[in-house]
Amino acid sequence: MSLAGVRGRFPALRSRKGQAVPAYLDSACMSLVPRDVLDAMEEYYRDYPGCAGRSLHRFAEQVSHRFEAARDGFAKFLGAPDRNGIVFVRNATEALNVVGQGIDWQRGDRVLVTDQEHNSNLVLWQRLARERGIQLVTLPLPDDGSFDSDAYEQEVARGVRLVSVFQTSNLDGRSLPVQEVVERAHAHGAEVLLDGCQAAPHAPVDLAKLGADYYALSAHKMLGPTGTGILAGRLESLAKLRPLLLGGETVEWSTLTDHALRPPPHRFEAGLQNYAGVLGAHAGIQFLERTGRDEIAAHDRALNRRVTQALSGEPRLRVLGPPDADRRPSIFAFSVNGVDPHDGALFLDAGHTVFVRSGMHCVHSWYQKHGLTGNLRASFYLYNTTRDADRLVAGVRQLIEQMPGAAAAS
Repeated sequence: MSLAGVRGRFPALRSRKGQAVPAYLDSACMSLVPRDVLDAMEEYYRDYPGCAGRSLHRFAEQVSHRFEAARDGFAKFLGAPDRNGIVFVRNATEALNVVGQGIDWQRGDRVLVTDQEHNSNLVLWQRLARERGIQLVTLPLPDDGSFDSDAYEQEVARGVRLVSVFQTSNLDGRSLPVQEVVERAHAHGAEVLLDGCQAAPHAPVDLAKLGADYYALSAHKMLGPTGTGILAGRLESLAKLRPLLLGGETVEWSTLTDHALRPPPHRFEAGLQNYAGVLGAHAGIQFLERTGRDEIAAHDRALNRRVTQALSGEPRLRVLGPPDADRRPSIFAFSVNGVDPHDGALFLDAGHTVFVRSGMHCVHSWYQKHGLTGNLRASFYLYNTTRDADRLVAGVRQLIEQMPGAAAAS
């Protein structure tokens, strides 16, 4: 599928009477949904609204077949070594919790994170530190987007049970050298959990080659519906986890006094599943595959490069992360001196119908450490156009010129 024909498949970008079509630049928070995903979800409820793996009638058989086909689809999409290492969850937050709450922690076990993690990959470990006695180790990341391999090596060499880090940052778009992260951790006996939310939607992932023990993602950032996500893991690693929930579909057998768990992935998929959501998420990744993830990654870079170059001469504008747009291809995070980020976002919406996110982007710890109240973040995806990029540039320039306090703070 050509990128030129993609935009028309997204109902949210249709023309509305008396309203401008938005320049939607908030895909790092939640992507838009193509008609293909909506059709897949409606088809389930309309044509075969049954329960997978339970009844034997034709509705149940059809949804069972499609639910497992979605598992195969995600295994292929992520390059996972085994389809049974694909667990359906509600989102990446749940996936991270399945791992964190499922490990048999010993007091003093160390977990390493960076100082730029999403709250979902931070507060979990803080709670476990209080409740289970683990030690949370934070690796600072340089502001220029580089990675201090020596500092990382020193920390894992001291003994770490788990390394839990992002692959691509939702704050500034930088990516970590995750192959190196995994290899160094494994060399010292540590497991690795990767937050892939901002990486998997934009470029190919090969988990078999990468070798990470666990990989978490949310489908709502990759054209899928809300409330659907994936925990991908090595079977031997998943088999050691204590399930977060127990109930229907998780056991091989039960008596009034005992039970035996099914092997992964089913032991982690308790109760009736979000079948429509999973089938919609599968349709979303099929859409991405037809479009081409290499093409999407190149498209993201081109748009970010265009915006970065156009605004590079604005002295009152500060861009977070690497100065080179190619090193933060899907995200352009910025602040304007003297302008509250929420005011800036409302200005871009009201004056230019440009939708960006403002605030601390669920990385409160980083902003608190740097004494900042937040910033603006534009994020690019396959349905964005050069016109969207140019509308952002025009809006930011007008923001700098007109917002009270901007000139005085320069």
